[in-house]
Amino acid sequence: MSWAEIYPWQAPRPEGPVIRQVYDQVRDAIHAGALKPGGRLPSSRDLARRLGVARASVVAAYDLLLAEGYAEGRPGSGTYVCGDLSGVLDLKAPRIAPDGPPPPPPAGVLALDGVALPPPEEGGRMFSNGRTLMDARALDAWAASTRRALKTLDPVHFGYSDPRGEPRLRAAIADYLRAARGVVCEPDQVIVTSGAQHAVDIAVRVLLRPGDPVWMEDPGYAPTWHALQAAGAEMHPVPVDRAGLDVAAGVAAAPQARLAFVTPSHQYPLGVTLSMGRRLELLAWARAAGAWIVEDDYSSEFRYSGPPLASLQSLDGGERVIYVGTLNKALFPGIRLGYMVAPQSLSAALAKARQLSDRQPPTLTQAVVLDFFESGQFAAHIRRRRLAYRAQRDALVEALRAKLADLVEIDVPDQGMHLMAFLKNGLDDVAVHAAAAARGVTARATSPLYRKAPPRPGLMLGFTGFPARSMAAGVARLAEAFADLG
Repeated sequence: MSWAEIYPWQAPRPEGPVIRQVYDQVRDAIHAGALKPGGRLPSSRDLARRLGVARASVVAAYDLLLAEGYAEGRPGSGTYVCGDLSGVLDLKAPRIAPDGPPPPPPAGVLALDGVALPPPEEGGRMFSNGRTLMDARALDAWAASTRRALKTLDPVHFGYSDPRGEPRLRAAIADYLRAARGVVCEPDQVIVTSGAQHAVDIAVRVLLRPGDPVWMEDPGYAPTWHALQAAGAEMHPVPVDRAGLDVAAGVAAAPQARLAFVTPSHQYPLGVTLSMGRRLELLAWARAAGAWIVEDDYSSEFRYSGPPLASLQSLDGGERVIYVGTLNKALFPGIRLGYMVAPQSLSAALAKARQLSDRQPPTLTQAVVLDFFESGQFAAHIRRRRLAYRAQRDALVEALRAKLADLVEIDVPDQGMHLMAFLKNGLDDVAVHAAAAARGVTARATSPLYRKAPPRPGLMLGFTGFPARSMAAGVARLAEAFADLG
Protein backbone atom coordinates (compact mmCIF):
# COMPACT_ATOMS: atom_id res chain seq x y z
CA MET A 1 0.00 0.00 0.00
CA SER A 2 1.21 3.51 -0.78
CA TRP A 3 0.03 6.95 0.36
CA ALA A 4 1.80 8.66 -2.55
CA GLU A 5 -1.54 9.24 -4.30
CA ILE A 6 -2.72 11.57 -1.54
CA TYR A 7 0.63 13.01 -0.42
CA PRO A 8 0.57 16.86 -0.55
CA TRP A 9 3.11 17.35 -3.33
CA GLN A 10 4.20 21.00 -3.64
CA ALA A 11 4.89 22.80 -6.92
CA PRO A 12 8.59 23.80 -7.18
CA ARG A 13 9.59 27.33 -6.24
CA PRO A 14 10.76 29.67 -9.02
CA GLU A 15 14.25 29.81 -7.54
CA GLY A 16 16.47 26.74 -7.51
CA PRO A 17 16.81 23.74 -9.84
CA VAL A 18 13.49 21.96 -10.41
CA ILE A 19 15.07 18.51 -10.53
CA ARG A 20 16.65 19.01 -7.09
CA GLN A 21 13.37 20.26 -5.58
CA VAL A 22 11.45 17.20 -6.86
CA TYR A 23 14.20 14.91 -5.57
CA ASP A 24 14.16 16.63 -2.15
CA GLN A 25 10.38 16.27 -1.84
CA VAL A 26 10.41 12.54 -2.45
CA ARG A 27 13.46 11.94 -0.26
CA ASP A 28 12.04 14.03 2.61
CA ALA A 29 8.74 12.11 2.45
CA ILE A 30 10.68 8.84 2.72
CA HIS A 31 12.72 10.12 5.67
CA ALA A 32 9.55 11.28 7.44
CA GLY A 33 7.94 7.86 7.00
CA ALA A 34 5.09 9.23 4.87
CA LEU A 35 6.23 6.98 2.03
CA LYS A 36 6.97 3.48 3.29
CA PRO A 37 9.47 0.93 1.97
CA GLY A 38 7.99 -0.97 -0.96
CA GLY A 39 5.31 1.65 -1.62
CA ARG A 40 4.62 2.65 -5.21
CA LEU A 41 5.63 6.16 -6.30
CA PRO A 42 3.48 8.13 -8.75
CA SER A 43 4.36 7.61 -12.37
CA SER A 44 6.67 10.28 -13.78
CA ARG A 45 3.85 11.52 -16.02
CA ASP A 46 1.39 11.78 -13.11
CA LEU A 47 3.80 13.51 -10.75
CA ALA A 48 4.86 15.95 -13.48
CA ARG A 49 1.19 16.85 -14.00
CA ARG A 50 0.61 17.38 -10.28
CA LEU A 51 3.71 19.57 -9.88
CA GLY A 52 3.25 21.45 -13.14
CA VAL A 53 6.75 20.62 -14.38
CA ALA A 54 8.23 18.86 -17.38
CA ARG A 55 8.15 15.06 -17.22
CA ALA A 56 11.86 15.00 -17.95
CA SER A 57 12.53 16.80 -14.65
CA VAL A 58 10.67 14.08 -12.70
CA VAL A 59 12.47 11.33 -14.62
CA ALA A 60 15.82 12.93 -13.75
CA ALA A 61 14.82 13.22 -10.06
CA TYR A 62 13.76 9.56 -10.03
CA ASP A 63 17.11 8.60 -11.58
CA LEU A 64 18.89 10.29 -8.65
CA LEU A 65 16.70 8.46 -6.14
CA LEU A 66 17.40 5.16 -7.89
CA ALA A 67 21.13 5.83 -7.92
CA GLU A 68 21.23 6.66 -4.18
CA GLY A 69 19.17 3.67 -3.10
CA TYR A 70 15.95 5.48 -2.16
CA ALA A 71 13.95 3.96 -5.01
CA GLU A 72 13.89 0.87 -7.16
CA GLY A 73 12.43 0.23 -10.58
CA ARG A 74 10.27 -2.74 -11.46
CA PRO A 75 10.07 -3.35 -15.21
CA GLY A 76 6.53 -3.06 -16.49
CA SER A 77 5.25 -1.92 -13.09
CA GLY A 78 6.79 1.45 -12.18
CA THR A 79 9.02 3.05 -9.58
CA TYR A 80 8.82 2.10 -5.89
CA VAL A 81 10.36 3.18 -2.61
CA CYS A 82 13.23 0.78 -2.02
CA GLY A 83 12.17 -2.19 0.10
CA ASP A 84 15.43 -2.03 2.10
CA LEU A 85 16.36 1.49 3.16
CA SER A 86 19.03 0.48 5.68
CA GLY A 87 21.72 1.80 3.36
CA VAL A 88 20.33 5.35 3.29
CA LEU A 89 18.39 5.71 6.58
CA ASP A 90 19.55 5.31 10.16
CA LEU A 91 16.56 3.30 11.32
CA LYS A 92 17.83 3.14 14.91
CA ALA A 93 18.55 6.86 15.37
CA PRO A 94 17.47 7.91 18.87
CA ARG A 95 14.86 10.59 19.32
CA ILE A 96 16.17 13.92 20.56
CA ALA A 97 15.04 14.51 24.13
CA PRO A 98 13.43 17.91 24.78
CA ASP A 99 15.38 20.43 26.84
CA GLY A 100 14.33 21.06 30.42
CA PRO A 101 11.97 19.18 32.73
CA PRO A 102 8.61 17.96 31.37
CA PRO A 103 5.55 20.08 32.19
CA PRO A 104 3.35 18.89 35.08
CA PRO A 105 0.54 16.56 33.96
CA PRO A 106 -2.96 18.11 33.67
CA ALA A 107 -5.54 17.26 36.32
CA GLY A 108 -7.36 15.02 33.85
CA VAL A 109 -4.25 12.89 33.42
CA LEU A 110 -3.80 12.54 37.18
CA ALA A 111 -7.45 11.45 37.54
CA LEU A 112 -6.75 8.53 35.17
CA ASP A 113 -3.62 7.31 36.97
CA GLY A 114 -5.37 4.16 38.19
CA VAL A 115 -6.62 3.12 34.78
CA ALA A 116 -4.61 0.39 33.06
CA LEU A 117 -4.93 -0.33 29.35
CA PRO A 118 -5.38 -4.09 28.84
CA PRO A 119 -2.53 -5.90 27.12
CA PRO A 120 -3.65 -6.79 23.58
CA GLU A 121 -2.75 -10.46 23.87
CA GLU A 122 -4.79 -11.09 27.03
CA GLY A 123 -8.18 -11.06 25.30
CA GLY A 124 -7.59 -14.43 23.63
CA ARG A 125 -6.34 -16.27 26.69
CA MET A 126 -8.32 -19.09 28.21
CA PHE A 127 -10.91 -17.91 30.77
CA SER A 128 -10.76 -14.24 29.65
CA ASN A 129 -13.94 -12.43 30.64
CA GLY A 130 -16.53 -10.97 28.29
CA ARG A 131 -15.68 -13.17 25.30
CA THR A 132 -18.47 -14.70 23.22
CA LEU A 133 -18.93 -17.42 20.64
CA MET A 134 -21.17 -17.48 17.59
CA ASP A 135 -22.12 -20.78 15.99
CA ALA A 136 -22.15 -21.40 12.25
CA ARG A 137 -25.88 -20.64 11.94
CA ALA A 138 -25.47 -17.27 13.64
CA LEU A 139 -22.42 -16.41 11.53
CA ASP A 140 -24.26 -17.29 8.32
CA ALA A 141 -27.26 -15.23 9.43
CA TRP A 142 -25.01 -12.31 10.36
CA ALA A 143 -23.35 -12.46 6.94
CA ALA A 144 -26.77 -12.48 5.28
CA SER A 145 -27.89 -9.47 7.33
CA THR A 146 -24.70 -7.65 6.37
CA ARG A 147 -25.22 -8.38 2.68
CA ARG A 148 -28.82 -7.11 2.83
CA ALA A 149 -27.74 -3.97 4.66
CA LEU A 150 -25.08 -3.28 2.02
CA LYS A 151 -27.37 -4.14 -0.89
CA THR A 152 -30.02 -1.70 0.26
CA LEU A 153 -27.53 0.97 1.25
CA ASP A 154 -29.85 3.57 2.70
CA PRO A 155 -29.20 7.29 2.04
CA VAL A 156 -28.99 7.75 5.82
CA HIS A 157 -25.47 6.27 5.70
CA PHE A 158 -24.23 9.17 3.59
CA GLY A 159 -25.19 11.88 6.06
CA TYR A 160 -25.68 12.46 9.76
CA SER A 161 -28.56 10.89 11.61
CA ASP A 162 -30.29 10.85 14.98
CA PRO A 163 -27.67 10.81 17.79
CA ARG A 164 -30.00 8.55 19.79
CA GLY A 165 -29.79 5.88 17.09
CA GLU A 166 -31.93 4.83 14.15
CA PRO A 167 -35.66 4.91 15.08
CA ARG A 168 -36.41 1.39 13.85
CA LEU A 169 -33.54 -0.10 15.84
CA ARG A 170 -34.58 1.79 18.96
CA ALA A 171 -38.11 0.44 18.52
CA ALA A 172 -36.76 -3.10 18.11
CA ILE A 173 -34.61 -2.74 21.25
CA ALA A 174 -37.61 -1.40 23.19
CA ASP A 175 -39.72 -4.37 22.06
CA TYR A 176 -36.96 -6.78 23.07
CA LEU A 177 -36.48 -5.23 26.51
CA ARG A 178 -40.20 -5.17 27.23
CA ALA A 179 -40.50 -8.85 26.32
CA ALA A 180 -37.27 -10.19 27.84
CA ARG A 181 -36.65 -7.95 30.85
CA GLY A 182 -40.00 -6.31 31.60
CA VAL A 183 -38.44 -2.88 31.07
CA VAL A 184 -41.00 -0.07 31.00
CA CYS A 185 -40.05 2.07 28.03
CA GLU A 186 -40.97 3.62 24.71
CA PRO A 187 -38.60 3.86 21.72
CA ASP A 188 -37.95 7.57 22.34
CA GLN A 189 -36.40 6.66 25.71
CA VAL A 190 -33.83 4.33 24.11
CA ILE A 191 -30.41 5.78 23.30
CA VAL A 192 -28.00 3.61 21.32
CA THR A 193 -24.42 3.75 22.63
CA SER A 194 -21.16 1.99 21.88
CA GLY A 195 -21.61 -0.16 24.98
CA ALA A 196 -22.46 -0.09 28.67
CA GLN A 197 -19.36 1.90 29.60
CA HIS A 198 -20.28 4.60 27.09
CA ALA A 199 -23.75 4.79 28.64
CA VAL A 200 -22.25 5.12 32.12
CA ASP A 201 -19.99 7.93 30.90
CA ILE A 202 -22.99 9.80 29.45
CA ALA A 203 -24.94 9.45 32.70
CA VAL A 204 -21.97 10.71 34.70
CA ARG A 205 -21.60 13.77 32.45
CA VAL A 206 -25.25 14.73 32.81
CA LEU A 207 -26.00 13.93 36.45
CA LEU A 208 -22.83 14.61 38.41
CA ARG A 209 -20.93 17.67 39.48
CA PRO A 210 -17.49 17.46 41.10
CA GLY A 211 -17.88 16.56 44.74
CA ASP A 212 -21.27 14.87 44.41
CA PRO A 213 -21.51 11.73 46.59
CA VAL A 214 -21.98 8.45 44.74
CA TRP A 215 -22.62 4.85 45.82
CA MET A 216 -20.55 2.15 44.18
CA GLU A 217 -20.69 -1.59 44.85
CA ASP A 218 -17.74 -2.94 46.84
CA PRO A 219 -16.31 -4.97 45.17
CA GLY A 220 -17.38 -3.54 41.86
CA TYR A 221 -16.59 -2.88 38.23
CA ALA A 222 -13.28 -1.00 38.06
CA PRO A 223 -13.97 0.99 34.84
CA THR A 224 -17.11 2.49 36.39
CA TRP A 225 -15.16 3.37 39.54
CA HIS A 226 -12.48 5.10 37.45
CA ALA A 227 -15.05 6.98 35.36
CA LEU A 228 -16.61 8.36 38.54
CA GLN A 229 -13.24 9.28 39.99
CA ALA A 230 -12.29 11.08 36.77
CA ALA A 231 -15.53 13.10 37.06
CA GLY A 232 -14.55 14.20 40.55
CA ALA A 233 -17.29 12.29 42.37
CA GLU A 234 -17.09 11.69 46.12
CA MET A 235 -16.87 7.90 46.17
CA HIS A 236 -18.69 5.79 48.77
CA PRO A 237 -18.00 2.05 48.44
CA VAL A 238 -21.06 0.08 49.62
CA PRO A 239 -20.44 -3.53 50.68
CA VAL A 240 -22.03 -6.46 48.86
CA ASP A 241 -23.16 -9.64 50.61
CA ARG A 242 -25.13 -12.71 49.53
CA ALA A 243 -28.25 -10.53 49.07
CA GLY A 244 -26.44 -7.97 46.96
CA LEU A 245 -25.83 -4.29 47.72
CA ASP A 246 -26.21 -3.50 51.44
CA VAL A 247 -28.60 -0.56 51.10
CA ALA A 248 -28.61 0.20 54.83
CA ALA A 249 -24.83 0.56 54.76
CA GLY A 250 -25.11 2.93 51.81
CA VAL A 251 -27.69 5.08 53.59
CA ALA A 252 -25.50 5.20 56.69
CA ALA A 253 -22.45 6.27 54.67
CA ALA A 254 -24.04 8.78 52.27
CA PRO A 255 -27.81 9.27 52.70
CA GLN A 256 -27.87 12.16 50.21
CA ALA A 257 -25.89 10.46 47.46
CA ARG A 258 -26.66 11.72 43.99
CA LEU A 259 -26.20 8.41 42.14
CA ALA A 260 -26.00 4.69 42.86
CA PHE A 261 -24.40 2.27 40.39
CA VAL A 262 -25.58 -1.34 40.69
CA THR A 263 -25.46 -4.65 38.81
CA PRO A 264 -28.54 -6.22 40.44
CA SER A 265 -29.18 -9.24 38.21
CA HIS A 266 -25.63 -10.62 38.34
CA GLN A 267 -23.37 -8.56 40.56
CA TYR A 268 -19.93 -7.84 39.16
CA PRO A 269 -17.75 -9.66 40.10
CA LEU A 270 -19.35 -11.85 42.79
CA GLY A 271 -22.33 -12.96 40.69
CA VAL A 272 -24.93 -12.58 43.48
CA THR A 273 -28.46 -11.34 42.80
CA LEU A 274 -29.92 -8.30 44.53
CA SER A 275 -32.79 -9.64 46.65
CA MET A 276 -36.32 -8.35 46.21
CA GLY A 277 -36.28 -6.77 49.65
CA ARG A 278 -33.06 -4.90 48.84
CA ARG A 279 -34.45 -3.81 45.47
CA LEU A 280 -37.49 -2.23 47.05
CA GLU A 281 -35.32 -0.68 49.77
CA LEU A 282 -32.98 0.82 47.14
CA LEU A 283 -35.85 2.28 45.12
CA ALA A 284 -37.47 3.75 48.25
CA TRP A 285 -34.18 5.43 49.18
CA ALA A 286 -33.76 6.88 45.67
CA ARG A 287 -37.25 8.38 45.68
CA ALA A 288 -36.84 9.85 49.15
CA ALA A 289 -33.35 11.26 48.46
CA GLY A 290 -34.09 12.46 44.93
CA ALA A 291 -31.24 10.23 43.74
CA TRP A 292 -30.76 8.30 40.51
CA ILE A 293 -29.85 4.64 40.02
CA VAL A 294 -27.84 3.32 37.07
CA GLU A 295 -28.75 -0.35 36.55
CA ASP A 296 -26.11 -2.17 34.51
CA ASP A 297 -27.85 -5.33 33.26
CA TYR A 298 -24.73 -6.48 31.45
CA SER A 299 -25.39 -10.23 31.01
CA SER A 300 -29.14 -10.49 31.50
CA GLU A 301 -29.64 -12.58 28.34
CA PHE A 302 -27.84 -15.60 29.77
CA ARG A 303 -29.80 -17.19 32.61
CA TYR A 304 -29.34 -20.93 32.97
CA SER A 305 -31.92 -21.98 35.57
CA GLY A 306 -35.12 -20.59 37.02
CA PRO A 307 -37.36 -17.90 35.59
CA PRO A 308 -35.86 -14.69 34.17
CA LEU A 309 -35.25 -12.03 36.80
CA ALA A 310 -37.24 -8.83 36.58
CA SER A 311 -35.14 -5.74 35.97
CA LEU A 312 -34.86 -3.16 38.71
CA GLN A 313 -36.17 -0.59 36.23
CA SER A 314 -39.41 -2.55 35.80
CA LEU A 315 -40.14 -2.28 39.54
CA ASP A 316 -39.53 1.45 39.45
CA GLY A 317 -41.54 2.14 36.31
CA GLY A 318 -38.64 4.06 34.84
CA GLU A 319 -38.83 7.06 37.18
CA ARG A 320 -35.48 6.92 39.04
CA VAL A 321 -33.59 4.16 37.18
CA ILE A 322 -31.40 4.55 34.10
CA TYR A 323 -31.27 1.09 32.54
CA VAL A 324 -28.04 0.15 30.74
CA GLY A 325 -27.39 -2.88 28.55
CA THR A 326 -25.14 -4.06 25.77
CA LEU A 327 -25.30 -6.07 22.57
CA ASN A 328 -21.53 -6.55 22.71
CA LYS A 329 -21.96 -9.50 25.05
CA ALA A 330 -25.17 -10.82 23.49
CA LEU A 331 -23.47 -10.93 20.05
CA PHE A 332 -19.76 -10.08 20.08
CA PRO A 333 -17.71 -7.17 21.46
CA GLY A 334 -16.51 -6.01 18.04
CA ILE A 335 -19.88 -4.56 17.02
CA ARG A 336 -19.61 -1.88 19.75
CA LEU A 337 -23.33 -1.31 20.30
CA GLY A 338 -25.18 -0.95 23.57
CA TYR A 339 -28.13 1.04 24.83
CA MET A 340 -29.51 3.00 27.72
CA VAL A 341 -33.16 3.51 28.63
CA ALA A 342 -33.57 6.99 30.06
CA PRO A 343 -36.37 8.19 32.34
CA GLN A 344 -38.57 10.58 30.40
CA SER A 345 -37.35 13.51 32.48
CA LEU A 346 -33.72 12.83 31.48
CA SER A 347 -34.18 11.60 27.91
CA ALA A 348 -33.45 14.88 26.12
CA ALA A 349 -30.43 15.77 28.27
CA LEU A 350 -28.84 12.34 27.90
CA ALA A 351 -29.41 12.41 24.12
CA LYS A 352 -27.70 15.81 23.89
CA ALA A 353 -24.73 14.53 25.91
CA ARG A 354 -24.50 11.51 23.62
CA GLN A 355 -24.44 13.83 20.61
CA LEU A 356 -21.63 15.94 22.09
CA SER A 357 -19.47 12.95 22.98
CA ASP A 358 -19.82 10.84 19.83
CA ARG A 359 -22.31 12.54 17.44
CA GLN A 360 -24.14 9.31 16.52
CA PRO A 361 -23.79 5.53 16.45
CA PRO A 362 -22.58 3.95 13.18
CA THR A 363 -25.58 3.66 10.88
CA LEU A 364 -24.32 0.68 8.88
CA THR A 365 -23.76 -1.41 12.01
CA GLN A 366 -27.21 -0.42 13.22
CA ALA A 367 -28.71 -1.54 9.91
CA VAL A 368 -27.08 -4.96 10.20
CA VAL A 369 -28.22 -5.41 13.81
CA LEU A 370 -31.75 -4.30 12.92
CA ASP A 371 -31.95 -6.91 10.16
CA PHE A 372 -30.61 -9.53 12.58
CA PHE A 373 -33.37 -8.59 15.02
CA GLU A 374 -36.21 -8.42 12.49
CA SER A 375 -35.29 -11.70 10.80
CA GLY A 376 -35.71 -13.49 14.13
CA GLN A 377 -32.06 -14.50 14.21
CA PHE A 378 -31.23 -12.59 17.40
CA ALA A 379 -33.80 -14.45 19.50
CA ALA A 380 -32.74 -17.78 17.99
CA HIS A 381 -29.08 -16.99 18.65
CA ILE A 382 -29.79 -16.15 22.31
CA ARG A 383 -31.69 -19.42 22.79
CA ARG A 384 -28.81 -21.45 21.34
CA ARG A 385 -26.19 -19.52 23.31
CA ARG A 386 -27.98 -20.15 26.59
CA LEU A 387 -27.75 -23.89 25.99
CA ALA A 388 -24.16 -23.73 24.79
CA TYR A 389 -22.95 -21.43 27.56
CA ARG A 390 -24.62 -23.60 30.19
CA ALA A 391 -22.74 -26.62 28.80
CA GLN A 392 -19.50 -24.60 28.83
CA ARG A 393 -20.15 -23.53 32.44
CA ASP A 394 -20.82 -27.11 33.49
CA ALA A 395 -17.68 -28.37 31.74
CA LEU A 396 -15.61 -25.74 33.57
CA VAL A 397 -17.17 -26.63 36.93
CA GLU A 398 -16.50 -30.34 36.33
CA ALA A 399 -12.88 -29.70 35.43
CA LEU A 400 -12.32 -27.44 38.44
CA ARG A 401 -13.81 -30.02 40.80
CA ALA A 402 -11.62 -32.73 39.31
CA LYS A 403 -8.35 -30.75 39.42
CA LEU A 404 -8.63 -28.02 42.07
CA ALA A 405 -11.31 -29.03 44.59
CA ASP A 406 -8.82 -28.80 47.47
CA LEU A 407 -7.74 -25.27 46.50
CA VAL A 408 -10.88 -23.45 45.35
CA GLU A 409 -14.52 -23.14 46.35
CA ILE A 410 -16.64 -22.91 43.21
CA ASP A 411 -19.69 -20.65 43.12
CA VAL A 412 -21.80 -22.01 40.23
CA PRO A 413 -23.74 -19.08 38.75
CA ASP A 414 -27.33 -19.22 37.51
CA GLN A 415 -26.62 -16.36 35.13
CA GLY A 416 -23.80 -14.50 33.46
CA MET A 417 -20.58 -15.15 31.61
CA HIS A 418 -18.10 -15.97 34.37
CA LEU A 419 -17.95 -17.91 37.61
CA MET A 420 -16.16 -17.22 40.86
CA ALA A 421 -13.56 -19.63 42.23
CA PHE A 422 -12.81 -18.51 45.79
CA LEU A 423 -9.39 -19.50 47.10
CA LYS A 424 -8.87 -21.74 50.12
CA ASN A 425 -5.93 -22.17 52.49
CA GLY A 426 -5.01 -18.48 52.55
CA LEU A 427 -3.84 -18.44 48.94
CA ASP A 428 -3.06 -15.08 47.35
CA ASP A 429 -5.28 -14.47 44.31
CA VAL A 430 -2.93 -11.82 42.88
CA ALA A 431 -0.07 -14.31 42.96
CA VAL A 432 -2.25 -16.96 41.31
CA HIS A 433 -3.27 -14.46 38.62
CA ALA A 434 0.39 -13.75 37.82
CA ALA A 435 1.32 -17.44 37.79
CA ALA A 436 -1.65 -18.23 35.52
CA ALA A 437 -0.70 -15.42 33.14
CA ALA A 438 2.77 -16.95 32.84
CA ARG A 439 1.02 -20.18 31.79
CA GLY A 440 -1.08 -18.35 29.18
CA VAL A 441 -4.28 -18.39 31.26
CA THR A 442 -6.35 -15.42 32.47
CA ALA A 443 -7.58 -15.97 36.03
CA ARG A 444 -8.45 -12.49 37.20
CA ALA A 445 -7.88 -11.78 40.88
CA THR A 446 -10.86 -10.15 42.59
CA SER A 447 -9.25 -8.81 45.75
CA PRO A 448 -8.01 -5.65 43.93
CA LEU A 449 -11.67 -4.86 43.12
CA TYR A 450 -12.45 -4.28 46.81
CA ARG A 451 -12.17 -0.73 48.18
CA LYS A 452 -13.08 -0.80 51.88
CA ALA A 453 -14.80 -4.12 52.46
CA PRO A 454 -12.54 -6.98 53.63
CA PRO A 455 -11.50 -8.77 50.41
CA ARG A 456 -12.30 -12.41 49.81
CA PRO A 457 -9.55 -13.77 47.53
CA GLY A 458 -10.97 -15.30 44.39
CA LEU A 459 -10.58 -15.74 40.65
CA MET A 460 -12.97 -14.70 37.90
CA LEU A 461 -13.06 -17.37 35.20
CA GLY A 462 -14.89 -16.57 31.99
CA PHE A 463 -16.48 -19.54 30.25
CA THR A 464 -18.60 -18.14 27.41
CA GLY A 465 -15.79 -17.54 24.94
CA PHE A 466 -14.38 -21.05 24.92
CA PRO A 467 -15.83 -24.40 23.74
CA ALA A 468 -16.75 -26.94 26.39
CA ARG A 469 -14.11 -29.35 25.05
CA SER A 470 -11.33 -26.85 25.87
CA MET A 471 -12.18 -26.46 29.57
CA ALA A 472 -10.24 -29.49 30.87
CA ALA A 473 -7.03 -28.41 29.15
CA GLY A 474 -7.45 -24.83 30.40
CA VAL A 475 -7.99 -25.97 33.98
CA ALA A 476 -4.94 -28.26 33.70
CA ARG A 477 -2.81 -25.21 32.88
CA LEU A 478 -4.42 -23.32 35.77
CA ALA A 479 -3.57 -26.24 38.09
CA GLU A 480 0.03 -25.98 36.91
CA ALA A 481 -0.01 -22.31 37.89
CA PHE A 482 -1.13 -23.27 41.41
CA ALA A 483 1.66 -25.85 41.53
CA ASP A 484 4.18 -23.19 40.48
CA LEU A 485 3.40 -21.35 43.73
CA GLY A 486 4.32 -24.41 45.75
